[in-house]
Amino acid sequence: MDVTPLIQQGQQVIQSYGRSGFKVNGTLYEQAITVTADKTTLWTDKKHIADLQLDDFSVLFDETAEQYDVYLLGTGTTFTFPPADLLHALRDRKIKPDIMDTGAACRTYNVLMAEGRRVVTLLLPI
Repeated sequence: MDVTPLIQQGQQVIQSYGRSGFKVNGTLYEQAITVTADKTTLWTDKKHIADLQLDDFSVLFDETAEQYDVYLLGTGTTFTFPPADLLHALRDRKIKPDIMDTGAACRTYNVLMAEGRRVVTLLLPI
């Protein structure tokens, strides 16, 4: 599905992803990133879902729970659940991520963003 015609000027689009990193709006990011419709930022230097801790999600804590409709978490090359205690701690903060491999998270983000959904995506590298 080509969502390009649906994207408004200035919105962040994940153009590609792979072993070399993520290309978003023409910029290459070589580590984990967060992407929203209006910005892309470096997220963490960690590469594996098992290494993540609650502090790694602090980028979301400053935001209100109502700011996003959807939280996507790309777990790398393969779909892997984060540790249960981490998921419980996130849910206690009203953050309920949809967990998928990073490729699926990139594609899902682009479609949801093009539909006008308020989505934030946290992506671990492949």
